[in-house]
Order: sequence, then structure tokens, then C-alpha cells
Amino acid sequence: MADERSSRTAQLDPPILAAVDGSTSSYAAVAWAAVDATLHHRKLHLLTSMAIETRLGPGPMLSEADVEWLRREAERIVAEATRVARTAAPGGDLTITTEITSGLVIPTLIERSAEVRMLVVGSRGIGAFQRGLLGSVSTAVTRHAHCPVAVIHDISAVDPVSASRPVLVGVDGTDNSVPAIELAFEEASRRKVGLVALHAWSDTSGLDLPITGWETAQQSEQALLAEGLAGWSERYPDVEVRRIVVTDRPVHSLLEESDNAQLLIVGSHGRGGFNSMLLGSTSNALLHAAEVPMIVVRAH
Repeated sequence: MADERSSRTAQLDPPILAAVDGSTSSYAAVAWAAVDATLHHRKLHLLTSMAIETRLGPGPMLSEADVEWLRREAERIVAEATRVARTAAPGGDLTITTEITSGLVIPTLIERSAEVRMLVVGSRGIGAFQRGLLGSVSTAVTRHAHCPVAVIHDISAVDPVSASRPVLVGVDGTDNSVPAIELAFEEASRRKVGLVALHAWSDTSGLDLPITGWETAQQSEQALLAEGLAGWSERYPDVEVRRIVVTDRPVHSLLEESDNAQLLIVGSHGRGGFNSMLLGSTSNALLHAAEVPMIVVRAH
């Protein structure tokens, strides 16, 4: 009976799950997740895997000593992750739970993503050593997770200067961006900062656009952005919104504006995508290039 009550509570108040593997970006992810969990009054669950990833064939045969070493290493990682979380969110209000799994990390995270509010991962793990290279875990979960996925690079942007910057959301005028807009308003409200809503209405640069009818097209796109934000400002009157409409490629314009933001939020796929698409070209490109923390939100 106790297990049933615990399960129902978790469904009503799902935690934020952060994956950690001992890499710099995974500890940055933990710091960001701790702050976000505190803002949303949610539990933070830290998970690490002691399984050894293999590309092909069965895994290596491990002795009892090997298994014991892996467990001690996993315990060290979650202990350090807990310390990082407490440092990022001091005050004792944050409830932290930890877990060491023997299952492979990617399928475990994808399965758990159906039961948590948000999944937080580092942009690259200990096996991804090149700067700007997106790790296998972050790539897989952003494509297949059931919940919003936050991808954090080496900088978690939880310092006072970064925390004063606005939240940036990409709006494409389709239903696919509605969950991203909703989450962006909520995050901005919780963080007590403004929101920048950016709509890039061309897949080419401004120099390639025809001159005839340009002003009419721009007014139409401005109206489209206003329509996409309609109702949300009334729901979140504390959030000051700045609207930006540009005739530029979405990736370029969002990257440029993200230099002045603490968080970038986008839908999993945009106006060129369709419901069964795993990840759109814009969100995929931003995951590889953006330096600020980024959340990818899948349509409901």
C-alpha cells in the first residue's frame, strides 16, 4: 500500500531527474537542475549508471572486484553530485534522492522520462572530449524522451549575472511551439525575469528576400507572433515580454539572441516538421551550437 501511495504522489508531483556521469557538463547539469527544482518546489533525483557501454556484442565479463570498483565509483559520483546540488541551491529546502542503476543509461533515462517533470543532462559525457560535440546520451534523450529535456553545457548559468538575464523562446507560429511558449512563460515567472519571444519567418537571409510585399509580409508575421503569445501574458502578468520578428534563419537569429539570455527554449520540431518527427533541424542545430542551457519541449 505504501508503494502505491508513493507512486501516486510521484505522478502528481513528478521530480526533476538529472543524469550524472562524473563529467564536467554533467555536474553543471546537476547545478542547473538543483536551482530549477528549487524554483518549482520539486524533488531532485540524481541518477548514475554503473553499466559499461559497448558498441557491439555482449558486455565484458566483470569480476566481483570490478563490480565493486564500479559501485564505489558510482557512489563517489552521486556524492559529488549531491554536494554540487547543495552548493547551487543552499538553504535546505531542496529534497534530493540518489540512485545507482546497473542498467544502460540511455534506455533507463528514456523510460524514466515518462514519469518526471523534466530530464536534465550534460551536453557531453566523459567519452565526448571535443568542444562542441554533443554526447550520445544528450542526443538520444532529446530525440526520444517523453518529457522536456534540458541540455546543459559546461556553464550552468546559475550565477547572479546570468540569473538576471531573460528567458528566450523560439516561436514559429505552429502548434508545435505552444508547449515551448507555455514552459518559457512559467520559467520566466519562476525566475522573476523577462521573456524574449523570437520569431524568425524566413529560412534565408534578409538579402535574399524579394523587395515587393516585404512590409506586408513582416506585418503579417508580427501578427502571427502576437497571436501565438495571446493569452499567456494575461496568465503571467508578472512577465515582461519583448517580441522580436526577424527575416533570418531561426538557428542564426536564436543563437545570436541567446548571448543575452540565461535559458533557451524551443520546440522539438518546427514548421517544417510533423508529429512523428524525432527532432527538427532547428532544435538539433541549436543543441550543437548553443552555449546557454537549452530546453527542448516535445508537443503534447
